[in-house]
Amino acid sequence: MDPVRFLLELAPLAGEEARGAYVAARLPGARRDGLGNVWAGEGRVLLLAHLDTVLPPRPPRRAGERLYAPGVGDNSAGVAVLLSLPEMPGVVRGFTVGEEGLGNLKGARALVEALRPEVVVAVDGYLPGVVDRALGAVRFRARFLGPGGHAWGDRGHPNPVFALAEGLLGLRALLDGGEEASLNASGLRAGEAVNAIPQEAAALLEVRAPDPDRLAALRQAVQAVLAEAARRQGVELALEVVGERPAGCTATPGLLRAAEGALARIGERPLFGPGSTDAGAAVERGIPALGLGVYRGGGAHTEGEWVLPQSLREGREVLLAFLEALGVG
Repeated sequence: MDPVRFLLELAPLAGEEARGAYVAARLPGARRDGLGNVWAGEGRVLLLAHLDTVLPPRPPRRAGERLYAPGVGDNSAGVAVLLSLPEMPGVVRGFTVGEEGLGNLKGARALVEALRPEVVVAVDGYLPGVVDRALGAVRFRARFLGPGGHAWGDRGHPNPVFALAEGLLGLRALLDGGEEASLNASGLRAGEAVNAIPQEAAALLEVRAPDPDRLAALRQAVQAVLAEAARRQGVELALEVVGERPAGCTATPGLLRAAEGALARIGERPLFGPGSTDAGAAVERGIPALGLGVYRGGGAHTEGEWVLPQSLREGREVLLAFLEALGVG
């Protein structure tokens, strides 16, 4: 089966339900659960590709050798490559929901719990990337709360917006040491009227780190910085953890050698590094796992995302060679 054809048909489909239905209709022996996951096959190796995208998909457009569309790579390309594989003994092909955004790996976690595989591979990312460490994350919803009021008549009332601004600046300073970690803020909202003091200012926050101890320290630091900003500005803080992903490594030497040998089939050497993939659902259970990139492209999580369609055939070759090295298929 041709992964490029699957990509062209799959890429415009919006939503996990439509994508899951597409996959199930083309996957012999497909099963689905109440979350929307789709899988088929039996065996010790579980391959996972996530159905969801960060931005709403739309029909791809060609420009030279590239195919452009939000979500065309991450992870429409991974789904297309995995779907194109033949049925193989010892291998389960799984297509998951809830990998992006606040999905919190719910699909991968459910399949790993239900199927109890011995090895998990996330089919996700760029060639020749190999995710050998799970990039941990903690996501927060931060809400600063005050009495609100009239911009003039109630001047002097505490303004939650200033607390949010001070808190964000304080959080940014946490990463000045240049350590392997990241901070993101999005979804900011506060008030509607220019002449009204808002009662609430809120944001979604995320910290990431591949080291579990560093991630735990960042989690505590975020709470402390935001609490201090609220105290200084005279408002209340409501801080909620809305998602967590594990940090750590369970990739065995055998898995890493298999990835290296598979990439050699297309004349590439593996680019090892941390990443946040469905493989994290196995890492937190101590199951050997890694992520394997299967396409060439760029611009993930943006409107300008693109792939080289022909590269999906390279990715398919790599994935088959990887399974061969594991002694399955």
